[in-house]
Amino acid sequence: MKKEVITTDKAFVSKSPLTQALKVGNLLFVSGQVPVDSKTMKVVSEDFSIQARHVLDGLKEILKAAGSSLQAIAKTTVFLTDMARFQEMNEIYKEYFPEPPARTCIGVKELPRNSQIEIEAIAVID
Repeated sequence: MKKEVITTDKAFVSKSPLTQALKVGNLLFVSGQVPVDSKTMKVVSEDFSIQARHVLDGLKEILKAAGSSLQAIAKTTVFLTDMARFQEMNEIYKEYFPEPPARTCIGVKELPRNSQIEIEAIAVID
């Protein structure tokens, strides 16, 4: 099956050995997005809500680069360094996903560059 790499400079571009997203058939696998500015390689803000929106905006831009939208996402995995932020994350998440996809939320000790949130996704696209 053919694999197609999807990239955009409108979302975090990692220097790690990974792609932003990989399209395989009608599935799009989006690598975990963190709230890091690609130019400075620093977290965009210490404010959790700014970090969460940055990550979700990055997902949106990657889906757009694949010719799709957030509505195509079937599953997300959210990683939080502080589960006390769970309700705050839910409120922001609902802004981006009025009809939310399946989701797993996992509390982790730490994330790249001291981010507070990371989100990966799987989408079904045409």
